[in-house]
Amino acid sequence: MTMPSPELTIHRGDITRLDVDAIVNAANSSLLGGGGVDGAIHGAAGPELVAHCRVLGGCPTGEARTTPGFDLTARWVIHTVGPVWRGGTDGEPELLASCYRSSLAEAHSVGARTIAFPAISTGVYGYPLDAAAEIALDTIRSTPTDVEEVTFVCFNEEAADIYEALLA
Repeated sequence: MTMPSPELTIHRGDITRLDVDAIVNAANSSLLGGGGVDGAIHGAAGPELVAHCRVLGGCPTGEARTTPGFDLTARWVIHTVGPVWRGGTDGEPELLASCYRSSLAEAHSVGARTIAFPAISTGVYGYPLDAAAEIALDTIRSTPTDVEEVTFVCFNEEAADIYEALLA
């Protein structure tokens, strides 16, 4: 029996304000907060998030860990560590795809039916946005999941345009 693919949507704006079961954090390997999406999620979730992450002991690139959402609307935060772009020949595409698969597996483990993803690795980690978006969509579409809705959260128009073109 094959699972139906989740509905794929695009949202322009702040991932921390979405009313979904789980949001994905583009985290660093310490899970203790950083800049960009990571800093915004930690800031919005409150100090309990970093305290909980300290107990997890970090996360390797390509894997994911789940915490409560604390002060967020989302019930869960799924932290995944994307690869740093080194030109694409150091396993980056496989590691990025693994981030999406691992996040979907974590969503399943906590019963999340709706999930929001940022553009993992495309900020300070330097992954080219068009290539990262293609991997994100291909991986979500090809990974069996009971997640019903996946929202790709785009911080700016450029990212939204790339995701919209790939979804068309």
